[in-house]
Amino acid sequence: MNSAGSCRGTHGRRCGPCAAVLVAALIPPALSAAQEPPAAVPLQVLVREAADNNPTIAASRHAWQASTHVPAQVEALPGPELVLQPFSVGSPRPLAGFSNSGFAYIGVGASQDLPYPGKRGLRGEVATREAESLRAQSDSVSRQIVEAVKLAYVQLAYDQQTRPILERDDRLLTQVQQIAESRYRVGEGTQQDVLKAQLQHTKILQEVAARRQDERELQAQLKQLLDRPQTSPDIVTEPLAPTSVPSSAVALLDRVGAGNPEVQARAATVDRARAQVDLAQKELKPDFSVAYMYQHTASQFRDYYMATFSVRLPNRDRQRAALAEAEEERQRVTLEMDAERQRVLADTQQQWAAIQGSRERLTIYRDGLMPQADATFHAALAAYASNRQDFEGLLSSFLDVLNIDVAYWRELADHESAVARLERLTGDVRP
Repeated sequence: MNSAGSCRGTHGRRCGPCAAVLVAALIPPALSAAQEPPAAVPLQVLVREAADNNPTIAASRHAWQASTHVPAQVEALPGPELVLQPFSVGSPRPLAGFSNSGFAYIGVGASQDLPYPGKRGLRGEVATREAESLRAQSDSVSRQIVEAVKLAYVQLAYDQQTRPILERDDRLLTQVQQIAESRYRVGEGTQQDVLKAQLQHTKILQEVAARRQDERELQAQLKQLLDRPQTSPDIVTEPLAPTSVPSSAVALLDRVGAGNPEVQARAATVDRARAQVDLAQKELKPDFSVAYMYQHTASQFRDYYMATFSVRLPNRDRQRAALAEAEEERQRVTLEMDAERQRVLADTQQQWAAIQGSRERLTIYRDGLMPQADATFHAALAAYASNRQDFEGLLSSFLDVLNIDVAYWRELADHESAVARLERLTGDVRP
């Protein structure tokens, strides 16, 4: 046996032992036990970290908490007014005539505005509904950040799991290329076979480089969402696995009203608009004011005591216009809530349908395409080693294995991305 391509038995075929050696040589070497990979971080750990540390979530939460202090402000009575009133007689000088006129005095009093009964409560209800809307919006912001973390994690897991597949297959292809070169040197193969192997090798290197770039970009995105320094250690993901979802979309659609923050925010806005209409109607009622003043005169004159009750009448034309505006606003936000609910329901149905279709395709990949492609490649490899298969057929079966493996992980990443979107729409989707 002079070379890898020159040992032949009868009928011009390779001998059995040499074919077995060639097949064994094409198996990629195992990773060294000393090269321990960094510990993988579960997705839920990063989700909790984002919920605790993301500044956008914290800012939205503070905006909601600030709004919870508004009802106490608008429900409170207007501040009382204190009055000090010197009254002079015969001269503009302060206290002129105080000792010789019963009309000169120094007065001390207070007044208090009193809104019509029910107005303060309605103003508090409007502010309370606004705070509920901001709470739902804060929840929506939190879910959007969590969804972004999940989508980035899933994509990073896809890159981190497919890059080793590409590198493994590239090592395998490199060894196939070396065999093709050996056969070409001894006149058993063609230069075209070598060039095709080199071209596919370059394509795999290009794809590996693209995966590395994607990983770097996703690492930066995740660290931003987690509020980590960009110089912190890179995140290692766990292997992707299909997440189970309810087999029927009905249960998911029922959760939209109670579990979707966008719909809840719209509903709180509708409640606020209704309270605003009630307040606009109440503003047609008059407000009141009470005042009391004590007026002290000189000792030879009697003091004065004065109580005042006044009514402030509303401008009815202006208030009717405000009522009409509030009615139109209520109708607008009601229609927007209905539109938002329909949008979320449709999005939920679409994501569920995408997940169901993805599950079917994953089953086909796992139980059909992947084992079939693997068996075809190994049969072609054995045939090529025994000089019963041309290089074109071997390369085709190799590409089938490579493409189907990558396509399986791409499908799994799409499946988990749809699950992440569904969780934002409905909450926890696990049955």
